[in-house]
This record gives sequence, structure tokens and C-alpha cells, in this order.
Amino acid sequence: MSAKAVSIMGIVSAETRREQQGMSRPRDRQQPVAIVDIGSNSVRLVIYEACSRTPAILHNEKMICAIGRNMVSSGRLSEDGIRSALQVLGRYRVVADAHRVELREAVATAAARDAPNGREFVRRAEAAWGRPIRILSGEEEARVAAEGVLSGIPDADGLAADLGGGSLDMVPVRNGETGTPLTFPFGPLRLIDLSKGDPDKARKIVDDGLSQIPDMREWAGSALYAVGGAWRSFARVDMEEVRYPLHVLHHYEIPRGRALRLARVVARMSRKSLDRLGIISRRRAEALPYGAVVLERLLLASRMERVVISAYGLREGILHSRLAPDEREKDPLIQFAADTNRRIARAPGHADELFHWMSPLFGEEDAEALRIRKAACLFSDVGWRRHPDDRAAGAFNQIISGPFVGASHRVRALVATAVFHRYSGDEDFPLGNGLGELLNPEDSRLARQIGLAARLGFALSSSAIGELSRYSLESTGQRFLLKIPRERAAVNGEPVHKRVAALAQALDRRGEVDLV
Repeated sequence: MSAKAVSIMGIVSAETRREQQGMSRPRDRQQPVAIVDIGSNSVRLVIYEACSRTPAILHNEKMICAIGRNMVSSGRLSEDGIRSALQVLGRYRVVADAHRVELREAVATAAARDAPNGREFVRRAEAAWGRPIRILSGEEEARVAAEGVLSGIPDADGLAADLGGGSLDMVPVRNGETGTPLTFPFGPLRLIDLSKGDPDKARKIVDDGLSQIPDMREWAGSALYAVGGAWRSFARVDMEEVRYPLHVLHHYEIPRGRALRLARVVARMSRKSLDRLGIISRRRAEALPYGAVVLERLLLASRMERVVISAYGLREGILHSRLAPDEREKDPLIQFAADTNRRIARAPGHADELFHWMSPLFGEEDAEALRIRKAACLFSDVGWRRHPDDRAAGAFNQIISGPFVGASHRVRALVATAVFHRYSGDEDFPLGNGLGELLNPEDSRLARQIGLAARLGFALSSSAIGELSRYSLESTGQRFLLKIPRERAAVNGEPVHKRVAALAQALDRRGEVDLV
């Protein structure tokens, strides 16, 4: 078995052994963590359930305070913005106290570090929040945001770009590593101020800044990993425009040509026109056209081929930095699926047994296919408490829109469709919701194979621990063989034969049952 397979299976096996031995996870993983991000436009609090590779969010709240509004022309942070920020930081302190959060971290970015009254604002903000606030340098901000991108998209290869209200911070990412950070003072709020509300002047400002980078074209053909509220709003507009079936922003991809066309349209839209779309908040509508300007100029200067939205950025980078090295190395998709299996499945250890038991049918799979199959096995019992009429569709929807990272939309759909077939059998996936369009024919075939193999496994074991080891699968050439012990011949009935036949058709092989 490959080293990748051993690593994936080890996640569940280690957790199972820990629980069997009565051991708890490290104490700091059990404690909630609060992170406050004071940006030029928004102030946000996120409370994570624990410091882990797949942190669940207990509370997530933001306020558009715009402390950096008119900073260029006035030379200072906005007094109205400061009042709003101090008020909301006081609220965040109360919320963190209510959740009994001991681990708290707060950072301030472009506006607070650049404004003459930034230090005074931070002093007052610390009094409101009740804890120290770290002012990040431009390079620190860029690097931490890029670490956040890598924590959510471990195989990111291109340029991580975090567009805040006051700055654009960029870092190359490849092979799980970050490169040299770059930071530019043209976030949307600053662009509005610098350009006096003229999109053409804003374009020139961005072009002049990007022209200082001598090797922009080295990113040609790679991806732009876009972080920040303005670009998430841009993605929502694109989703609506193309009637995209899955409303999950993380890892949403926009091809270069489509992103450029939409950016040019959005950059010319008035706030009133954006409000009428009903997709983005009114407070974000002001910044969106200038976020579109930055995106357009960046794509033109670099010739990157696609935009990938990252819901992970600065806050997740801060959390990721707290993790032990072995925790950071974990696969976020597999870890989330393992945590879900441990919480929800009737017998959590059955997922490992199912994965091993069906492996002879998938001897030629590559590392990605193995990872998909492992995730599907870990999710395979999520629907057992649902009404029988809702198990297939309900489990599918639970997985495809689940709050996990480390998976493209294609991988989400493939894993979810495999679990759909685990419950539904060989019936066709319903195409009315458009989600089936996320998969190509080969993906759909693989999902059916994994799902029907799991369905047969559950028929034999009834999800009871230790049962699957009594039966074995052999795959030879154009057939596969299910071996059933003679003392368990009663299992060899019509339900098992039907599931063997369905699996055989999906695999395009002969399926046989042998009493041994």
C-alpha cells in the first residue's frame, strides 16, 4: 500500500486508539480560540471551537466600520469608523467572555499601521477588547494570509492575494511553501480616496503599482488565490450570473476570460445598481467596483489563467500558526471526515474496515482517487438517523455543502455522489439541481463504484464492527469474487446478490459469490 494510503488511514486509526486507551487530545485543542481582525474596512470576530486542523466555528461576526475611509485625503483614521470599531470591540469582549474563551488574539492591519493616529486608536482598541492588539507589518499580513490560503488549499500553486480595505498583499505559494511577500497601498477604500471615485484613475494607480514588479509574467498560466470580502462579493455576483448550482465560495473557480469580462462590468456599476442585485450587502457594494478594478489589472499584468476564491485567509493563518507541526500536516478533508465519522456514525471504526475491505476492487487508483474513496467511507454512515426517504438526498446535501476545506468543488461533488449511491443504490443521480454537472462521466462512474461497494459492505456487516473481516473480496481480470464462509450461508440471499450485480455492472466486470 502507498505511503499516502498509510498516512490517510493513520488519521482515523490514531484517533481510535486514543479513544480506546482513554486518552484525550492535547488540552489546547479543547479550548476555544477567539481571533479579532481589525481591517481598514471591517472588524471581525471569529471564535473557533478548538485549535485544530479542522476548526468548527462557534461564533462569527463582523461590522463594517471603515476606519480607513478617506484616510488619504484626511491623513487620519475616520472618527466615525473609530467609534464604531471601539463599540464593536467592546461587544466582542462580552461575547468572548460569554464563551469563556481564554485564548484570544487580535491583529490590526493596513489602516492602523499607516495612519498617524493609528497607534492611539490601537491603544483605545486594546482597552475596549481587554487584551493586546498586534499591528501587523505589510509583509507579516501578506505572509499570514498566504499561510491561511495554504491551510485551506494545501496544493495551491500560484499567487495568494489578500485584498483588504487599505492594501493588496501578495505572496507566491507552491508545494505548501510561501515566497517573498509584496504589499501595495491600494485596497478599495484607498482607491476610492486616491482616485476621487474615478475607475479609470483607479486603474492607472493599480497599473503603476504593479509595474514595479519586474517578473509579473512568471505567474502566467497559474492561479490567483483571492482572499478578502470584496473578492468574495465578486464571486457571488459571478455565481448568480452563471447560475452556478453550488453556493460554496471556498475553492470556487472563475476562468480568466470570464473574470475579466465581469470585472469590467462591475467596475462601472453604481452602488444603487449593485444594491438592486440583492446578492451582496450594502456596505460591501461601495468597495466592490474597486475590488473588481484591482482584479482586472492584476489578471492583465500577470496573465494568470483562473481565479480561485479562498475563504481562508488572515484569521485562519493565525490559527494555523498555533498548531503543532504534526497537526498542520494533516489532510483537512480527511480530518474533517474523520471527525464527522467519530461524532455521527453508529460504529466509527466501521469506516476503516469498509475502506480496507473494498480496496481490492480499486487496485489501480492514484493518490487522489484513494483520498476520495477514504473520505466517502468516512462519510458513509452520516445518514443513518434520517428518514429513509431522505437518506440519499439528505446525506448528499450534508456533504456537498459541508464546512470543510481541502477539496475542490469537483471533489466535493464526487465524494457526496458516492455517498448518495451508498444509500440509493444504482439509481441515477437526480440532475434537476444541476449539481451533477460538476462531474465528468469518469467522475460519475467512480462515484457509483465507490458508493455501490460501500452499499454491499453495509449489507454484509450491518455496520457492526468486525463483521466485514469475515468476508473477502478478490479481483482478478474481468471479474470480482465475494467469498462468504459456509457457516454464514444465510447471508447469501437476494439482497446481497442484487448488490453484487449492481456493483459488477458499475465496475464493468462479472461479479460472483462463492461459499468457502
